[in-house]
Amino acid sequence: MKVWMSEHTFNHPWETVASAAWRKYPNPITPSVLGTDVIDRRVVNGVLHTHRLVSSQWGFPRWTKPLIGDANICYASENSEVDPGNRLMVLRTRNLTFYNYITVDETVTYTPHPQDTSKTLLTQEAVVKVHGVPLTHYMEDLLTSKISFNAGKGRQAIEWVIDKIDAEVKDLANSAAKTTDELLNTTRRQIDDLTNITKRSMDEIQSAAKKSFEEVHNLTTPPSHSSMPKL
Repeated sequence: MKVWMSEHTFNHPWETVASAAWRKYPNPITPSVLGTDVIDRRVVNGVLHTHRLVSSQWGFPRWTKPLIGDANICYASENSEVDPGNRLMVLRTRNLTFYNYITVDETVTYTPHPQDTSKTLLTQEAVVKVHGVPLTHYMEDLLTSKISFNAGKGRQAIEWVIDKIDAEVKDLANSAAKTTDELLNTTRRQIDDLTNITKRSMDEIQSAAKKSFEEVHNLTTPPSHSSMPKL
């Protein structure tokens, strides 16, 4: 049995890192992880519980195939808990493929850093067991080394996702600002058009009223004496 542990500090608040961790796969940094499928999800006392099936490619050396077999896609079961009230995210993963020969139990925890709550502390632990095949210790060392390498890539992936989220937020803000400007410009044009229409209507009403008044005045005004015929 091999136990591997690691800690890493992200210079981002817990909410940002937790969101990125949730959107971690797929990404170009760790292409070996093909995707995740949600099996079950529920909220209990404000805590989000999720069960996912993780598909990946382990990339074992060829010499291991006669010992444990071969699989193009490997699967693992992941159970996670996200507690936003206490700012805690925990993911527990166990492999399903090659389970008769290999068990890898990994626990990943995201919490605010105890010395600086504006940062996030990542702790990882993996327990590796190989049984029922030759070269047990060598294979455990191989798996542990691969887990350590993948952990480094995984931290890079988190940063990549955070950058992607920041870009999405900026694009959304720019789009919202553009939409607001377009809406204001449209509203101004509509107000100008309405003002011009109203002005023309008032001018037409005043002109028609003046004309009507003159016509009524002409009809009601008696002719002058000078214009009457003499008897």
